[in-house]
Amino acid sequence: MKILIQLEGFTVSAAFRTYTFRVIDAPGETRQFRVQVPLESFRVTPLKVQDGPLISCERLQQELDREKQGSHAATHLDVGESDILVYLERHYPPKAREWTQEARASFGLTRGLASGKVALPEGS
Repeated sequence: MKILIQLEGFTVSAAFRTYTFRVIDAPGETRQFRVQVPLESFRVTPLKVQDGPLISCERLQQELDREKQGSHAATHLDVGESDILVYLERHYPPKAREWTQEARASFGLTRGLASGKVALPEGS
């Protein structure tokens, strides 16, 4: 079944940028989702504010893909460290994924190469 995901907007709080999406599963069937991205991730990683809608949509799509008959995705989702690492690997060239050890430590990143380049989590 084909679904349609529409970005409705976002809000900004002290710690998060929260994106609101409407998902249309079938004619007349809609659901609302909220996906939170920590504001700190826009400061200390190569992730840009402009990436917020797409990384949030990809996170939502990931949850929707996991749905099974009779079970629905959670309506409130968070973008975490592993989501950011996968997103950067997919959308940024290697040079742009570099950041300092200090920036990684302040964001709490535990994975990464000693050179400061982002590494994907094992098994990805």
